[in-house]
Amino acid sequence: MSIVIVARKDCRTRDWLKCRYKQCTIRSHFFVSVFFMTRLFIILAIISIQACSIGNLPHNLSRSMMNQEDPELVRTAAPAYLLMLDALIETYPDDETFLIPAAKLYGAYAGVFANDEAQMKRMVHRAKSYAQRALCESEEDLCSALDQQIEDINLELAELDEDELVIVYTYAASWASWIRANSTDWDAIAQLPKVKILFNWVLKYDPDYDNGTAQIYMGVLESQIPPSLGGRPDLAKAHFESAIKASDGKNLMAKVLYAQQYARLLFEQELHDRLLNEVLSAEAKAEGLTLVNQLAKKQAKALLADSAEYFE
Repeated sequence: MSIVIVARKDCRTRDWLKCRYKQCTIRSHFFVSVFFMTRLFIILAIISIQACSIGNLPHNLSRSMMNQEDPELVRTAAPAYLLMLDALIETYPDDETFLIPAAKLYGAYAGVFANDEAQMKRMVHRAKSYAQRALCESEEDLCSALDQQIEDINLELAELDEDELVIVYTYAASWASWIRANSTDWDAIAQLPKVKILFNWVLKYDPDYDNGTAQIYMGVLESQIPPSLGGRPDLAKAHFESAIKASDGKNLMAKVLYAQQYARLLFEQELHDRLLNEVLSAEAKAEGLTLVNQLAKKQAKALLADSAEYFE
C-alpha cells in the first residue's frame, strides 16, 4: 500500500505517463514477488507433509504387495521399489523405518524371484546387512552379543520385551535366509543355533507371530539335518503344525514347506500329498497372505507333479 501512495505523490510533480509506467512496474514486481513467495510456501508445505508421511510408504507398499494376486506383477515391479528403499536408506542411513522394510523385501524377493544363485546370495546378503544395521542401531548390546557365546545372547535377550519383536524377528529371518543361501558353507551352518535362539525368543512372546511365519522358519531350520545326523524332525513337525494353527490354515506356505521339508525328509508320501492337495483346493485370497498363497499354490503343484518319482 505504501508503494502505491508514493507513486501517486510522484505523479503530481512529474511526467504523468512516465510516472504511471513506473507505478505499474513497481506493482508488477510486487505482485510477481508475492506470487512466487506464495508458491514457495506451498511447495515447502507439501515437502513438509511428504517428509512427515513418507515413513508410512514402505509399510503401505509392502502391505499392497502382500495382498497382490499376480506374482508376475510383483516380480517386475518390486525392483523399482527396492531401488527406492536403497535411496531412502542412503538419505536416512540409520532409520529403521526404511531399514526393516528393505531387509524384508530383499529377503523375500531373493527367495522367490532371484534369477540365479549368485543374485540370490547378493540379495540375502543385503537383506541381512540392512537388518543388522537396524538391530545394531536400536539394540547395541544385543548386536555385540551375537558375536559372542550363546549365554551372552540369552542375557541380552532377557533385557528386551515385546517392543523389540519386529526388529529381532526381522534380523532372525534375514539371517536364516542368508544361512539357507549359503547352506554349503559349514561356517554358515554353524550359526544356526544363534538364529534359533532369536526365533525362540520371538515365539516366547507371540507363538502366532506374523501369521505363523516365525513357526515356519523354525520348522525349516529344525528339518535341515536328518535324524541320523542328530536332527530333530519331531520339533520341525511341531512348528509346522503350530504355524498352520496360527493362521487358521490361511498361510498356505506352511503346508507346502511342511510337505517339502518334513514329509520328504522322512519319506512320508501320504502326508506329503495330502498337504499339497489341501493347498491346491484352498482359497488363496487372505489379508497379508494373498501373494504368498499364490506362490504356495504354484510350488505345491510342482511338488505334487514330482511326488511319484521322489517317493518311488
